[in-house]
Amino acid sequence: MLLFVLLSGCKPKKEPVVPPWMEEAEMTDVFDLQQIERAGELIALTLSGPDTYYDYHGSHLGVHYLLCERFASHLGVRLRMEVCRDTAEMLQRMDRGDADLLALTMTSDTLSPGWLVGKGKDDLQQELLAWYEPQMLESARQEEKQLLQRPRVKRRVHAPMLSRGVISYYDELFKRYSRGIGWDWRLLAAQCYQESTFDPEAQSWAGARGLMQIMPRTADHLGLPRDEITNPEKNIAAATRYLHELEHEFSYIHDRNERQNMVLASYNGGLGHVQDAMRLAARDNCNPQRWDDVRTYILRLKDPRYYQDTLVRNGYMRGTETADYVDKIRSRYQQYIRKVRQ
Repeated sequence: MLLFVLLSGCKPKKEPVVPPWMEEAEMTDVFDLQQIERAGELIALTLSGPDTYYDYHGSHLGVHYLLCERFASHLGVRLRMEVCRDTAEMLQRMDRGDADLLALTMTSDTLSPGWLVGKGKDDLQQELLAWYEPQMLESARQEEKQLLQRPRVKRRVHAPMLSRGVISYYDELFKRYSRGIGWDWRLLAAQCYQESTFDPEAQSWAGARGLMQIMPRTADHLGLPRDEITNPEKNIAAATRYLHELEHEFSYIHDRNERQNMVLASYNGGLGHVQDAMRLAARDNCNPQRWDDVRTYILRLKDPRYYQDTLVRNGYMRGTETADYVDKIRSRYQQYIRKVRQ
């Protein structure tokens, strides 16, 4: 009996079963090309700027961004672009292994776009060198130029029908849904004209669709099925929900017209960019709740002295279009006031 107890007490302990993915992770400390392809994602760091990366009406542009997209597509993976505050932050994150490459011209090497590839990613480096051709950078630059020069929205112009006090075929919808947000329906109509000239089939190259030019991911957020984006009533209803959300962000602005101007600017150029411009205006002792003051800084966000300021959280902005957007809506709204009863 004693011998049995001793023998049974000496049984070797079973080693814990290690899942295959943990064994693989322990075998290598480097996340190189094979691991990137398996993960399905290429992570790139960059700075905000006209040549690197910026948000444009809900889409992403920048020569280096477009080139990164092409490289990620070549690898068969998605691209995750992360914007850093400055080059020091980018280099620190690269040293920590937070990303696969740094998408910014760091050298004048004509054999590559001048990007910095992470340490130990030799296979990724070789794949990049084999893929890249010197003309690709200029090709991406021309692609962006063509996108910016083409009409942002494809639409059939529907002239306003101002006879008999009618603005458009959708006046009753503007009246119905504007009541829920306390807007003059003629202002909503003026915005719709600026977005689509009352064409329910209008579509932008960035993917926005319908009377109020709603982006697919915004439609998701608003609970509007993507296959119903061009439905006039549902498009207008969703747009007013979004306007209500934006107005809530500026609820502290008591002047109704000024608040609406900030909402319109945010609808077009993005809430973050408008808030950046407001912070800059306040810093310079201008009125951050007055559109004319904020408009000035929206225009200045194309200048690195401003979009690289520590107060700015959303980087470079092509602000001319947003400033014109608000101005044109306000001008058309005044025409509607004079010619159409409320």
